[in-house]
Amino acid sequence: MSKLRIDVSDTCSDQDRDAVLRGLVGYNELQAPGGRGRDLHVLAHDDAGEAVAGLIGHTHWNWMFVKILWVSESCRGQGLGKRMLEAAEKEAIARGCRHVHLDTFSFQALPFYQSLGYTIFGQLEDYPEGHTRYFLQKRNLS
Repeated sequence: MSKLRIDVSDTCSDQDRDAVLRGLVGYNELQAPGGRGRDLHVLAHDDAGEAVAGLIGHTHWNWMFVKILWVSESCRGQGLGKRMLEAAEKEAIARGCRHVHLDTFSFQALPFYQSLGYTIFGQLEDYPEGHTRYFLQKRNLS
Protein backbone atom coordinates (compact mmCIF):
# COMPACT_ATOMS: atom_id res chain seq x y z
CA MET A 1 0.00 0.00 0.00
CA SER A 2 1.24 3.48 -0.78
CA LYS A 3 2.06 5.98 1.93
CA LEU A 4 -1.14 7.46 3.39
CA ARG A 5 -1.70 10.99 4.61
CA ILE A 6 -4.29 11.71 7.29
CA ASP A 7 -5.85 15.17 7.25
CA VAL A 8 -7.94 16.71 10.05
CA SER A 9 -10.19 19.65 9.19
CA ASP A 10 -13.52 21.34 9.92
CA THR A 11 -14.64 20.71 6.33
CA CYS A 12 -14.21 18.35 3.43
CA SER A 13 -15.09 18.41 -0.22
CA ASP A 14 -18.41 17.06 -1.48
CA GLN A 15 -16.39 14.49 -3.44
CA ASP A 16 -14.65 13.21 -0.30
CA ARG A 17 -17.91 13.18 1.69
CA ASP A 18 -19.62 11.22 -1.10
CA ALA A 19 -16.74 8.72 -1.26
CA VAL A 20 -16.99 8.02 2.48
CA LEU A 21 -20.78 7.72 2.33
CA ARG A 22 -20.70 5.41 -0.71
CA GLY A 23 -18.10 3.21 0.98
CA LEU A 24 -20.11 2.85 4.18
CA VAL A 25 -23.46 2.36 2.43
CA GLY A 26 -21.91 -0.23 0.12
CA TYR A 27 -20.49 -2.18 3.05
CA ASN A 28 -23.75 -1.96 5.00
CA GLU A 29 -25.74 -3.15 2.00
CA LEU A 30 -23.58 -6.29 1.82
CA GLN A 31 -24.25 -7.03 5.50
CA ALA A 32 -27.94 -6.09 5.63
CA PRO A 33 -29.55 -5.78 2.18
CA GLY A 34 -32.49 -3.51 1.55
CA GLY A 35 -31.19 -0.72 3.74
CA ARG A 36 -31.92 2.26 1.51
CA GLY A 37 -33.18 5.01 3.75
CA ARG A 38 -35.69 7.76 3.02
CA ASP A 39 -35.86 11.21 4.50
CA LEU A 40 -39.00 12.14 6.42
CA HIS A 41 -40.17 15.70 7.12
CA VAL A 42 -43.24 16.93 8.98
CA LEU A 43 -43.73 20.71 9.00
CA ALA A 44 -46.27 23.12 10.48
CA HIS A 45 -46.72 26.60 8.98
CA ASP A 46 -48.64 29.60 10.25
CA ASP A 47 -51.04 31.71 8.17
CA ALA A 48 -48.12 33.73 6.80
CA GLY A 49 -46.41 30.55 5.57
CA GLU A 50 -43.67 30.65 8.19
CA ALA A 51 -42.48 27.36 9.67
CA VAL A 52 -43.48 27.24 13.35
CA ALA A 53 -42.58 23.60 13.98
CA GLY A 54 -40.79 20.77 12.25
CA LEU A 55 -39.68 17.18 12.48
CA ILE A 56 -36.70 16.00 10.46
CA GLY A 57 -35.88 12.33 10.37
CA HIS A 58 -35.52 9.32 8.17
CA THR A 59 -36.67 5.76 7.85
CA HIS A 60 -34.13 2.99 7.44
CA TRP A 61 -34.63 -0.76 7.56
CA ASN A 62 -37.58 -1.11 9.94
CA TRP A 63 -36.78 1.93 12.10
CA MET A 64 -37.57 5.62 12.02
CA PHE A 65 -34.97 7.99 13.44
CA VAL A 66 -36.09 11.42 14.62
CA LYS A 67 -33.11 13.70 14.16
CA ILE A 68 -34.86 16.96 15.07
CA LEU A 69 -38.24 17.88 16.55
CA TRP A 70 -38.73 21.59 17.19
CA VAL A 71 -41.81 23.63 18.10
CA SER A 72 -41.58 27.43 18.29
CA GLU A 73 -42.08 28.89 21.72
CA SER A 74 -45.34 30.55 20.66
CA CYS A 75 -46.83 27.15 19.70
CA ARG A 76 -45.66 25.04 22.64
CA GLY A 77 -48.16 23.51 25.05
CA GLN A 78 -50.87 23.11 22.39
CA GLY A 79 -50.23 19.49 21.43
CA LEU A 80 -48.49 20.36 18.17
CA GLY A 81 -45.35 18.34 18.94
CA LYS A 82 -47.45 15.29 19.79
CA ARG A 83 -49.48 15.64 16.58
CA MET A 84 -46.34 15.98 14.48
CA LEU A 85 -44.67 12.96 16.09
CA GLU A 86 -47.85 10.91 15.62
CA ALA A 87 -47.98 11.94 11.93
CA ALA A 88 -44.35 10.86 11.50
CA GLU A 89 -45.02 7.53 13.25
CA LYS A 90 -48.02 6.92 10.99
CA GLU A 91 -45.89 7.57 7.90
CA ALA A 92 -43.13 5.33 9.30
CA ILE A 93 -45.63 2.50 9.68
CA ALA A 94 -46.75 3.03 6.08
CA ARG A 95 -43.09 2.70 5.07
CA GLY A 96 -42.78 -0.62 6.92
CA CYS A 97 -41.15 0.64 10.11
CA ARG A 98 -41.95 -0.99 13.43
CA HIS A 99 -39.80 1.06 15.79
CA VAL A 100 -38.55 4.63 16.42
CA HIS A 101 -35.42 6.00 18.04
CA LEU A 102 -34.32 9.52 18.92
CA ASP A 103 -32.28 11.48 21.41
CA THR A 104 -32.91 14.47 23.64
CA PHE A 105 -31.15 16.38 26.39
CA SER A 106 -32.09 16.80 30.04
CA PHE A 107 -32.90 20.46 29.29
CA GLN A 108 -35.16 19.56 26.36
CA ALA A 109 -38.11 17.17 26.14
CA LEU A 110 -37.45 13.93 28.05
CA PRO A 111 -40.82 13.92 29.92
CA PHE A 112 -42.65 14.72 26.66
CA TYR A 113 -41.22 11.66 24.88
CA GLN A 114 -41.74 9.41 27.89
CA SER A 115 -45.41 10.47 28.04
CA LEU A 116 -45.74 9.19 24.47
CA GLY A 117 -44.35 5.74 25.26
CA TYR A 118 -40.65 6.27 24.56
CA THR A 119 -38.20 4.55 26.92
CA ILE A 120 -34.55 5.30 27.66
CA PHE A 121 -32.05 2.78 26.35
CA GLY A 122 -28.90 4.80 26.96
CA GLN A 123 -27.54 8.05 28.28
CA LEU A 124 -24.39 10.17 28.34
CA GLU A 125 -23.73 12.09 31.55
CA ASP A 126 -22.13 15.56 31.32
CA TYR A 127 -23.01 15.97 27.63
CA PRO A 128 -22.89 18.94 27.77
CA GLU A 129 -21.29 19.58 31.15
CA GLY A 130 -23.92 19.43 33.88
CA HIS A 131 -26.56 17.86 31.60
CA THR A 132 -27.44 14.44 30.22
CA ARG A 133 -28.11 13.28 26.68
CA TYR A 134 -30.78 10.56 26.56
CA PHE A 135 -31.31 7.98 23.83
CA LEU A 136 -34.88 6.74 23.58
CA GLN A 137 -36.82 4.16 21.62
CA LYS A 138 -40.39 3.22 21.01
CA ARG A 139 -40.91 -0.36 19.90
CA ASN A 140 -43.79 -2.03 18.12
CA LEU A 141 -45.55 0.91 16.51
CA SER A 142 -49.20 0.27 15.78
